[in-house]
Amino acid sequence: MVFASTIFLFYFLPLFLVIYYLAPRRARSLIIALASYLFYGWWRPDFVILMLISTVVDFACGKSIVRDQDCGKTGRVWVVVSATVNLGLLAYFKYANFGIDTLNAALAPFQLGSLEWAEVVLPVGISFYTFQTLSYTIDVYRGTSQPVRGFTDFMCYVAMFPQLVAGPIVRYNTIAEQLHSRTHTGGKFYRGVLAFQAGLAKKVLIADMLAPVADRAFSMPELGLFDAWVGILAYTFQIYFDFSGYSDMAIGLGLMMGFRLPINFNRPYHAISITDFWRRWHISLSAFLRDYLYVPLGGNRKGPIRTYVNLAATMLLGGLWHGANWTFIAWGAYQGFWLIVERLGGKRPFYSRVPQSVQIGLTFIVVIFGWVLFRAESITHAVSYAGSMLGVHGVEMGTALVVEPLHIVAAVTAAVIVWGFPTTQTLVTRAAPQFAVAIQGAFLLALAQTHYADHVPFLYFQF
Repeated sequence: MVFASTIFLFYFLPLFLVIYYLAPRRARSLIIALASYLFYGWWRPDFVILMLISTVVDFACGKSIVRDQDCGKTGRVWVVVSATVNLGLLAYFKYANFGIDTLNAALAPFQLGSLEWAEVVLPVGISFYTFQTLSYTIDVYRGTSQPVRGFTDFMCYVAMFPQLVAGPIVRYNTIAEQLHSRTHTGGKFYRGVLAFQAGLAKKVLIADMLAPVADRAFSMPELGLFDAWVGILAYTFQIYFDFSGYSDMAIGLGLMMGFRLPINFNRPYHAISITDFWRRWHISLSAFLRDYLYVPLGGNRKGPIRTYVNLAATMLLGGLWHGANWTFIAWGAYQGFWLIVERLGGKRPFYSRVPQSVQIGLTFIVVIFGWVLFRAESITHAVSYAGSMLGVHGVEMGTALVVEPLHIVAAVTAAVIVWGFPTTQTLVTRAAPQFAVAIQGAFLLALAQTHYADHVPFLYFQF
């Protein structure tokens, strides 16, 4: 089940909210958990079992860590158990196909045959909830989080449907008190509705509208310079409005249920460097990689060379987290390269002396070339597409892409929102009447589009 669908908007969500608010407060976490299992299992009920495995294992590991530490032991063995189970499930379901394909490709020149393999289906959102449950056991071990009070609360934390399948990655210590006791007010619910409506409009009216242009561009073997830039700009706006739209909806749904979930985007295309970009883009993942990978590797505490190695390793693994393809690994390497270059310059890009508006523009171009790797089907495809952006295949205009007026309207609207407006969360907090009215209009258009147009899945569902 997805947010931008008739079944969710007109049946699941209204029924859930009615049951949730009619239920006693002590039963609401259980209702969230059960509704989340229904939400998650709508496509594949058997995948709920995987999530339950992570839930039971990490709940037990958290309790065992505390018990061992109370007895004078470290409890480290239970962190190893948690990591083994969570990362083992993630490795098998997300990377087994990639590993077998890579091995067969390596064996092919030697004519040694190939391994027969039944393709593994990737469970939606497994990257998000495994990281989330793993962070709980690590935080309990470190003493930065208290163990959960009861299994029902932990079920609610892991399975909570607003952010289950595409984040943000919520750490237990940021939501622990809210699981136990949270406020439900009309103002919070109203802001949640606005945030959800804004997110749906961003997804359906901008991201989905630009998707055909990006898909067409990346399906072509060669493009002229103009068409290549049109295609990658369409994708640049598509991925932002798709993912930030989902995050807005998740935060909005959380507010409707009394939860304050962390923001995941802070105007990333306003970044003045790649370092700044990663403070603004997918904030929950950036913080996770920093606190659970970069810092444990030594961070910047062991000299400059080790710092560069740690940055490279963190971004390579961050790229691999996004998908089982060499393009994502290359994208991670690309991001790591720029972070290292900026670290050599004192966390500033080499263009830091130019006006800020120019810094934003240059950073945006660096990000765009990164998105080529992120979207391309292969490294060869990415290199060819980047060559098209540089004019290698000519500069023909409009010969390959069909750009309709609605595509242009969506792109211009995207640019105006990106560089002319504050974040959705800021606008929702202010709740100005003109914003609320505009959102209602956009939301009604999005509902109509959702009902009559083909559905475009959220891009981050594949991760």
